[in-house]
Amino acid sequence: MITAGEIREGMTLKINGDLYRVIDATLHVGGGKMGTTVVVKMRHMATGHVREQRFAPTEKVEDVLLEKRTMEYLYTDGEAFYFMNPETFEQVSLPKEAIGHLDKFLQPNMHISLEFYGDQPVNVLFPDVVELKVVSTPAGLHERDITTPKPATLENGMEVLVPQFIKEGDIVRIDVATGKYLERVKAEERKI
Repeated sequence: MITAGEIREGMTLKINGDLYRVIDATLHVGGGKMGTTVVVKMRHMATGHVREQRFAPTEKVEDVLLEKRTMEYLYTDGEAFYFMNPETFEQVSLPKEAIGHLDKFLQPNMHISLEFYGDQPVNVLFPDVVELKVVSTPAGLHERDITTPKPATLENGMEVLVPQFIKEGDIVRIDVATGKYLERVKAEERKI
């Protein structure tokens, strides 16, 4: 148990039996009859819903430590995503609501970290950047023009804007949070 004044971004809290990831915690100093409060913006880890809750700074809140395990993504059936422990071959699933719009970054046989509360998986820890192959893009108008972007379709079906010099077959780095192009991966830099 911690006091609400100790809540920080990234912590996991257990409130009324549900797990929440803290997105933001702000201390609001009140004056007169309005007391000081801690406003916590948090995301429900099972449903993805975001909510805001106010606490008194001395109010006790249950914080939870989650265990990280590297798992291999297998497949989705449309309702859930299935992962396997590569050492024990044990399979677990997460509902699609827990992954949300980031599901497009999951590729079969991808090794990714999952967070567990006891034996139950509760969250997928996506990397900040992923490398994806360009499967289609129009020819560049001017090879040296880097200010005018063009559309490109990636192997996961995403469409992003890329510089004119990008061509089909190139591997590009994409920011997972924004879904935007970062850079082209040179052949000698590619991850194996």
